[in-house]
Amino acid sequence: MRAVAMDRFGGPEVLRIREVEDPVPGPGQVLVAVDYAGITYVETQVRAGRGPAAHQRPPLPRIPGNGVGGRVSAVGPGADAALVGRTVVTTTGGTGGYAELAVARAEDLVPVPAQVALRDAVALLADGRTAVLLHRQAEVRPGEWVLVEAAAGGVGSLLVQLAAASGAKVVGAARGPGKEALVTSLGAFAYVDYSRPGWEREVAEMSGGVDLVFDGVGGVVGAQGMRAVRPGGRARVYGMASGSWTEPAAHVTVVPDGGVPAPAQIRALAEEALAHAAAGRLRPIVGQTYPLSEAAEAHRAIEARTTIGKTLLVP
Repeated sequence: MRAVAMDRFGGPEVLRIREVEDPVPGPGQVLVAVDYAGITYVETQVRAGRGPAAHQRPPLPRIPGNGVGGRVSAVGPGADAALVGRTVVTTTGGTGGYAELAVARAEDLVPVPAQVALRDAVALLADGRTAVLLHRQAEVRPGEWVLVEAAAGGVGSLLVQLAAASGAKVVGAARGPGKEALVTSLGAFAYVDYSRPGWEREVAEMSGGVDLVFDGVGGVVGAQGMRAVRPGGRARVYGMASGSWTEPAAHVTVVPDGGVPAPAQIRALAEEALAHAAAGRLRPIVGQTYPLSEAAEAHRAIEARTTIGKTLLVP
């Protein structure tokens, strides 16, 4: 099969397409013929060996990719043969997703509802479960002002929708004026461009200080977002796309992350995200797709902040 492999850590150029042996499912595992593979920002950090991944580098060589969608083509010993032919999305356990075939545990498979396109289901697999969990932890309430950073990204675009559906007034923040139409179409009350100086003051003046900020950016943007929160407001800090975490502000209550969810909870969160999509309550934004052979270009685009919504690979 064809797969994207890396032999060293570094820039996007370390991702190279090659022919490798087909994987064989082991006990309790299945083989998935991959139609779409998801890419997360964390995977770009793992590839580069920086950020949270810097101290836990996976062994090399490796095939990156932790989320795929497709049809089950074979099962290993102990797995239900009736799974063959089913359309699913699934985690791969952290590796092996950027490929034509991927192995996954049978217990991790999530069936795709008939009302949801497979590429949308793959887009929701990681980002959807993350957004559902963050929204639940933050306890968004009707009438609150909520600031969502990176609002045109994979997780951010879903947080905008979930918060708006809860009755909050959402301010979506992203880089550049070209993302305003998308963010407001998702239910945001207003949009701000955080490449403009003083954007946080604009948010604070508009809202009187937001009640909650979802911070997936960190760094300078994260610190500015904190300044837009009213005294006693909340922050759910969940990412560091800038390369550094946001320092907690004294006037803001940081919502705890609750630790790493158990595998069963992760699957349940993904199922909930897909149920929202099937009911028309959640719309993933697949901004761009790349052929498997252009995985390096996909990583470059994500790191350059030129992408919108979710980025997928197509084997």
